[in-house]
Amino acid sequence: MRYPNFPVTLLLTAGLLLLTEPAGADGDIQAGKVKSYTCTGCHGIPGYNNVYPTYKVPKIGGQNFQYLVSALKAYRAGERDHATMDLQASALSDQDIEDIAAYFASLGKD
Repeated sequence: MRYPNFPVTLLLTAGLLLLTEPAGADGDIQAGKVKSYTCTGCHGIPGYNNVYPTYKVPKIGGQNFQYLVSALKAYRAGERDHATMDLQASALSDQDIEDIAAYFASLGKD
């Protein structure tokens, strides 16, 4: 039995596999807990405001993983403007960002 569409099916399947995230791309929650130590100084305090400029600090526990990754990468790239976050994110690698995002995304899911 011949499969006339086999090469097309194989190519489509391979293409879809390339578009999906690799296993473990969601970061390491335990590593993120350690790496997020300085983050919790602001984001772990309910109702906290920065002193200057006055800015209500959002509670990010339980936030969407991909949103957190995008936000941190945008701060790191200078695409979002907040001096403290720009500075904090500038020292983070992609893996750090994924780990921290995984940790915060895991909070509040009980």
